[in-house]
Amino acid sequence: MGIEDHSGLIDRCAERIACEIAVVGSGPGGAVTADLLAKAGRDVLVIEEGPLVPASACRPYSRDEMERKYRNGGVTVGLGGPKVTYAEGCCVGGGSEVNAGLYYRTPGDVLERWSREFRIEGITFDHLAPHFETIEKQLGVGETRGEISPQSAKLREGARRLGFSSLNSLTSFRAGAEMATAGGTADGDGQRASMSRTYLRWALDAGARLLADTRVQTLRREGDRWRLRVLHGSRGATPRRVEIAADHVFVAGGAVQTPALLRRSGIKRHVGNSLGLHATLKITARFRDEINRGNGGVPTWAIDEFAPRSYFTCAVSSREYLALEMLQYPEHFDEIEHNWRRMGIYSARVSGGRGYVRNLPGFRDPLVWFRLSDRDLAELSEASQQLGSCLLAAGAEALFPSVVLGGPIESAEQLSRLARLPRRATNLMTIHLFSSCPMGGEGTPCPTDSFGAVRGAEQLHVADASLLCTAPTVNPQATIMAIARRNALHFLGAL
Repeated sequence: MGIEDHSGLIDRCAERIACEIAVVGSGPGGAVTADLLAKAGRDVLVIEEGPLVPASACRPYSRDEMERKYRNGGVTVGLGGPKVTYAEGCCVGGGSEVNAGLYYRTPGDVLERWSREFRIEGITFDHLAPHFETIEKQLGVGETRGEISPQSAKLREGARRLGFSSLNSLTSFRAGAEMATAGGTADGDGQRASMSRTYLRWALDAGARLLADTRVQTLRREGDRWRLRVLHGSRGATPRRVEIAADHVFVAGGAVQTPALLRRSGIKRHVGNSLGLHATLKITARFRDEINRGNGGVPTWAIDEFAPRSYFTCAVSSREYLALEMLQYPEHFDEIEHNWRRMGIYSARVSGGRGYVRNLPGFRDPLVWFRLSDRDLAELSEASQQLGSCLLAAGAEALFPSVVLGGPIESAEQLSRLARLPRRATNLMTIHLFSSCPMGGEGTPCPTDSFGAVRGAEQLHVADASLLCTAPTVNPQATIMAIARRNALHFLGAL
């Protein structure tokens, strides 16, 4: 069940609200934090900028869902070289309401490097293993059952023909078949175990309150409490100003919005200076046979032959998403009308690029700037050629990369056109943002300590992807949730 009728929802609020703990943001990090704190008997208020959108309100992976659940329709552009479009969930439950529910534990060597280079206490794989195990049990994480989709089968076939290692990713869908519907519970009904169906619901059951459609503008410290200046009904025509007083604040707005809020509040030292991303280049492939069922789900097959340097995956291939990708090929746009059932979107992802987050006077959203090095682009170029080889080996007739090349790629020989990715003509995207407020021990240039407390700001914490020290190399949601759980238990004195 969803939470749209839960008594913990605040529809109308007074001009002043008091709570013990305010959690700003309701995505994976904020939801896990709120659940643990509420179950410990603490007075918790969850504040979410986006609206509450019931799972049944819009079709999964449709234009309507993009407009209602994503910030800026899912197409916010980060400046720099090359241009990167990034997506942020902006609704109750955050990105968990729109993502694929894929689940990967952080590789042990990544955690060992964080522990060593950033001097973080209790961050090794052995330290995080109990948190991963608990989350996996709570969400019912496992392999999807039944036959894989035709789109996944093409990626698997290409990998087999070229001798590449590949796998079926773990997921929290727990569906009876690979392509699942949106919404989600963890009880095996074939739906996504999103935060609104799991941790947020459990937090409200434990006594937490939820204030949606509410934007936190600034935080300020007054005496021994935090004062949050917010706009309730922030998307409406006449938003109301509200002040929230809290003893403790956990900011979990995501790797862009969290540093933006801290900086608006005058907390700037090392904040927003080290934004990281998984840079992704997409390739739309047209095959001879039908591969697209049209139900909008995310196929879960992945090629990990070149991990951790790069991963190749399937992507959402609904007609709306195909249309967005084919805008780069206007002379072939009619492919969507005639051939969409034979088309699928695939992606090559590398861990590269750094950026920063800054607020601009008069603008609601912050400026995000990315820069990929020549080495990053070279790795992405190699990865895109390898992915293209797999798709051609699986029988693709034409490839449409998100690079302005003058036309599709129709043979292995033409893959050499991807050997150099021009910065101005390459259109990248990412749904994985992190590291803008990284954790670190004493003596490191990190704005938060080993457990997410903001340095120089009493009783203020970060609880989202901002905390990750560098690229986790895998889908970051499991990492975010495990670290949020670890840090919340530390806050409660249970570690």
